[in-house]
Amino acid sequence: MTENKTIDLVTQELNELVSLGDRLVCATANADSAIKGRELAEIMAWVTRSGHLIRKVSGEGSAYDLAFVQARGTQAFSFIHSGNCEQLSEIQGALKGLQHALSAGLLQNLRLFLQADIFADFLEMAEHLLSEGYKDAAAVLISGVLEDTLRKLSQANNLPLVGSNGKPLTIEPLNVNLAKADVFQPLTKKQITSWADLRNNAAHGDYGKYGVAEVKEMLLFVQRFCADFMQ
Repeated sequence: MTENKTIDLVTQELNELVSLGDRLVCATANADSAIKGRELAEIMAWVTRSGHLIRKVSGEGSAYDLAFVQARGTQAFSFIHSGNCEQLSEIQGALKGLQHALSAGLLQNLRLFLQADIFADFLEMAEHLLSEGYKDAAAVLISGVLEDTLRKLSQANNLPLVGSNGKPLTIEPLNVNLAKADVFQPLTKKQITSWADLRNNAAHGDYGKYGVAEVKEMLLFVQRFCADFMQ
């Protein structure tokens, strides 16, 4: 899935939730008795979807996430009627605030979230290649994800992406700079150095210098690394 496709899906889901929220808030504000059955199920599904999207897009602990958590923690949350529906308005307010931030390009971590989604697709492809016996193609694909992840982290931490010769930095120089900036620990740096060597062997056709086991280990490492740092 491309980054543009992913952001389109995020925007579509957010717009749908805001539209649905407008209807639900209006309906509950005019409810004569406590909402039950199918109507309550629809509200709770909207709440669940909203909480998931807010956290994934804005991040845990963001202003939008905290607003949602506070509203969700309201006493007797699901006992909803015209006299007890402010919590839904608060969630709707968080959604609309997030909608504005997204449209205005104010979510700095959104591209990391989208990139993580794209990288997950590539790593699944690499896993499939490994299962089919194509260790060399998998190695190139996995190391490409690793390099792009390091590049994104460097950008997020205002570290250089190109060297003094004007050429893009590769895995090891990016790795060294990030470690010096304390973005990750020395052990992580050492592991990345070993994967940089494997990547170089794969890129130069030295396929006999590594085996399937090492490529599987690299896949597991990159999966964990992306999960830890691309949130």
